[in-house]
Amino acid sequence: MAKITYIEHDGTQHEIEAENGLTIMETAVKNMVPGIDADCGGACACATCHVYVDASWLEKVGTPDPMEESMLDFAQERQENSRLSCQLKVSDEVDGIVVRLPEFQG
Repeated sequence: MAKITYIEHDGTQHEIEAENGLTIMETAVKNMVPGIDADCGGACACATCHVYVDASWLEKVGTPDPMEESMLDFAQERQENSRLSCQLKVSDEVDGIVVRLPEFQG
């Protein structure tokens, strides 16, 4: 289990205990965290689960693969720390991760 903190664009925080093996997107949807639409259900075929990974966690989550990189082109207000939460697996290594949600999804 890992704790994930989701921070909405207005500053509202949601701290969720996440099951290892799920994705950060699946955990958000399962716990009804607002701001992650996940229209494609986690197939990396849209950008509606876009998050900003807190800078201190970027090295742990690694870089996007080419498919994710191309989908991120559809994200509104993409930043250096933008990731698709459907591509971020929950594990003990990401216990405590903080992700911020954009105001709008792509």
